[in-house]
Amino acid sequence: RLHAAATRRIAEASAASNDIEDMRVQLVESAKVAYYDYFLVGRAIAVNEESLQLLKQFRENADLRYKTGQVSQQDILQADVEIGRQKEKGVTLERMRKVAIARINTLRSSPPDEPIPSAPEKLATAGGVPAVENLRSFALAQRPDLKALEDRITAEKTAIALAFKDYLPDVEVAGAYDTIMGNGPARDLAPQVGLRMNLPIRFSKRSAAVSEAQAKLAQKQAEFAGRGNQIQLQVQEVYEQLVESEQILVLYEKTLLPTARLNVKEAQTAYTAGKIPFLSLIEAQRNLIMLRDRDYEARADYFRRLAALERAIGGPLSIAGEPVRPIQKK
Repeated sequence: RLHAAATRRIAEASAASNDIEDMRVQLVESAKVAYYDYFLVGRAIAVNEESLQLLKQFRENADLRYKTGQVSQQDILQADVEIGRQKEKGVTLERMRKVAIARINTLRSSPPDEPIPSAPEKLATAGGVPAVENLRSFALAQRPDLKALEDRITAEKTAIALAFKDYLPDVEVAGAYDTIMGNGPARDLAPQVGLRMNLPIRFSKRSAAVSEAQAKLAQKQAEFAGRGNQIQLQVQEVYEQLVESEQILVLYEKTLLPTARLNVKEAQTAYTAGKIPFLSLIEAQRNLIMLRDRDYEARADYFRRLAALERAIGGPLSIAGEPVRPIQKK
């Protein structure tokens, strides 16, 4: 009985330890996502500033052409409107930057407005992501929340064993060295041995305890099976999202951004030659800004999904490449 009780306490302690590890994995994901948000707003500010400088050049060009009578004043006014829009966007981005810093500092238990280093200009994508089959197996073997359920199943099995032991007589042996009292005169001090036995006769109460323990075990086993299925779905879903992000990044790098930059360059040349209106030049620049912002957003999404995948498998990808033995169903 004592051994079973000790086994149950050990299982419950292990489950609590895995709960703590599960919380740690979640905090790691939260910290990474906060950092990638900080990276994204930093890149958006840089793009906005570069675009603002280019718009000022467009305005100078329009002003020069207006003074020579080649275009109307509307080109200058349109440039001023676009410059104002970019300045407004800059104000919003600065607010987002401060909020991102506050979020990171909160996770670090630091004052919200404490300065932190600037985010890098580039983030290299991960190479050699393990096959999704290995990731699913790794998740089933390493997810701390699944390990915690496994420990609780062990504890519930021990609870059933303890409930069945209540059907057995409870025998206690006691020893003493004392005076023996009886009907006659008291005897001198002498060693004594006593035996006490508790006979279980209330079977309905004990049967209810066994049924309750069995129901709890069945509940935990069902939860374990459901959690395992959900984990495999989660890993597959996040993996496919990561593959999607990789393809989108290649599309931006190889096709969309080069084409948009070339479009702006050609629009500048055409406007200077008087072949297109100023609005066409502004539209080309808007498209480039939008695509550059979307490129950085897609890159941040990639790393957010990478963090989500590591959360889904319960550990870093760097140790998830080899097949592992899944947790055995209880």
